[in-house]
Amino acid sequence: MENRGRRILVADDNEDTAKGLAALLEMQGHEVRVVHDGHAALEAFKEFTPDVAFLDVGMPFFDGCEVAAKVREEARSPVLLVAVTGWGHASAKQRAFDSGFDRLFVKPADPQELLALANGPLPERTH
Repeated sequence: MENRGRRILVADDNEDTAKGLAALLEMQGHEVRVVHDGHAALEAFKEFTPDVAFLDVGMPFFDGCEVAAKVREEARSPVLLVAVTGWGHASAKQRAFDSGFDRLFVKPADPQELLALANGPLPERTH
């Protein structure tokens, strides 16, 4: 695993899911911020400037796709956007990628795959 100590945002309205992923990422040496809705996720992007963001698609206020699209519009630096969703049908996946997500995982996501992604190469530029 390469590149330790990243800033990672976890946004999921399921508090247990968010806390679990955050704990795994923190054990890898990452600085993690956890939020539970789309509005808080947008605020976190401005204040925290994450390197990686794991966003639940089905959050209140702004869903993950709305957050991703807004982040791509306003991105000041590269960020790896990862959708984590319970919706695995083709149209939901297409909407996620059209919104600016780099990767998509259908819940329940394999924690080892999420860790590998968080520790792997980051995008070199914004979309």
